[in-house]
Amino acid sequence: MAAKEAYWEHFPHGADIGVRGVAPTLEGAFEQAALALTAIVVDPASLHADEAVEISCDAPDRELLLVDWLNALVYEMATRRMLFGRFEVGIDGTRLHAKAWGEPMDLSRLEMAVEPKGATYTALSVRQDAGAWIAECVVDV
Repeated sequence: MAAKEAYWEHFPHGADIGVRGVAPTLEGAFEQAALALTAIVVDPASLHADEAVEISCDAPDRELLLVDWLNALVYEMATRRMLFGRFEVGIDGTRLHAKAWGEPMDLSRLEMAVEPKGATYTALSVRQDAGAWIAECVVDV
């Protein structure tokens, strides 16, 4: 059955958290995986996606591109002290260019759960299944 709508979800993995993005397009699956990453920290729907940050990655294959993409977001979260709730991803071969919209971390307004330390190669997979793209890996928390 083909995925008609994009979605994200978490899957358990020991002390860490698996993130999975599913969408009809590869770009959409990467966007959904990014939302799953954000959801480790805070409900993405609670964020004001007012400020845009541009992110570019280049990797030898799609799987490593997913890890680079998620780690670039973790880096932007840590260095800019921002959380991102909306993403627009473009992928050309093994190059990714994206915009991430978000807001500065406001501890008085947002209840944060866990801080992601980085995407890992554990359970790393980017594939098509029944017409949907699935992008997933485990995030160290």
